[in-house]
Amino acid sequence: MLSDGPTTSPLRLLAFAGVRDVIGHAEATVEVALPCTADELWPLLIARYPALSPYRASVRLAINGTYAVPTDRVASGDEVALIPPVSGG
Repeated sequence: MLSDGPTTSPLRLLAFAGVRDVIGHAEATVEVALPCTADELWPLLIARYPALSPYRASVRLAINGTYAVPTDRVASGDEVALIPPVSGG
């Protein structure tokens, strides 16, 4: 069956370390228009959490536990993690 366009679907959003402080919680369910890519997801997340905007260049997305590249597809029910830079010692 052909779709007339994108549909809104839930994603489980996880936020780690400083990103958790920026968005105000460690976990949320967000409704986003799908289908989209990891790169297309960013504007949707920033629209919901404007304070994320300055972190866009340094925070990585992971989809279902795997670091995403910009062209990776995001599907309904996926778990998307926002992972800030990590330093070790």
